[in-house]
Amino acid sequence: MTPAIKSHWDSHSGGILLVCVIAAAATFLSEHYGAPVMLFALLIGMAFHFLNGDPAFSPGLEFSAKTLLRIGVALLGLRLSIGDVESVGLSAVAAVAGFVIATLACGAALSFLLGRRLAFGLLAGGSVAICGASAALAIASVLPPRSGREQDTLFVVIGVTALSTIAMIVYPVLFAALGMSDLESGFLIGATIHDVAQVVGAGYSIGEEAGVIATFVKMVRVALLPVVMLLVMASFRGAQTQRLSLPWFLVLFIALAVLANTVPVPQGLSDAAGALSRWCLVIAISALGVKTSLATILKVKPSYGIILLAETLFLLALAVAFVIGLGL
Repeated sequence: MTPAIKSHWDSHSGGILLVCVIAAAATFLSEHYGAPVMLFALLIGMAFHFLNGDPAFSPGLEFSAKTLLRIGVALLGLRLSIGDVESVGLSAVAAVAGFVIATLACGAALSFLLGRRLAFGLLAGGSVAICGASAALAIASVLPPRSGREQDTLFVVIGVTALSTIAMIVYPVLFAALGMSDLESGFLIGATIHDVAQVVGAGYSIGEEAGVIATFVKMVRVALLPVVMLLVMASFRGAQTQRLSLPWFLVLFIALAVLANTVPVPQGLSDAAGALSRWCLVIAISALGVKTSLATILKVKPSYGIILLAETLFLLALAVAFVIGLGL
């Protein structure tokens, strides 16, 4: 190990090791108690906020919250597949894309009506429309820097994780009460619940068919993440520049998605990439937790919570209306 690398590791190791331990503890608790790992990572991380300003931990926390986040988001590309499009039909896939764009627009409109910044509306709308905490982190990474951005991101992560957990329990009961078939319920769960894990849990709680359809529809939403990130970037930078540059991790996300759908990827490699992506995201969430105090979260204005809840109900209403009106 060269002196430069050793010096770099020594300055970062404290923070990295701290959030790795938090991520491991969060994973253990999630596996044994069934609650979302992201929520455990956030809460445990916030308990160590007193270490945020310590020079022994700060560089590693910054690296974990940014660089590891980007690596985790990029590796999500290998999880995308288009092989099951025929199971729900092209019209349903197009409808899912419409839901995503409409929810993003809803977030922007609500932020304007409630006097909040456009960036928060797009951050909240994108997290609800795509894949919850992972999308929130990805979208936050392409928003222009601003004081309080990490606090906004953390609040959105907490909010969508909580709403997704509630939806995992309530939505299967709701769709059964509405007389939906397994196919229709699976589509609705995949189109409306925020986090991937909760989509899988809710779908398979109904049945095998619902679980498969829910997972596929969710992946369609995840596939739109780079499109939403580009829209967010253009909203803030398109008017100032002639050329829109893409972050390296977004380019890698797209490249891996193309690779996964054009050439056979060994299952072992795909599984390893998925596990690495998950760990990177959990570690990044842990770092964000350490960097933000609970007192800061409690000061968030109620209008932020209203925006998240309204977007969730808006997306649900759109999807239910589509299934009732047109069917699958």
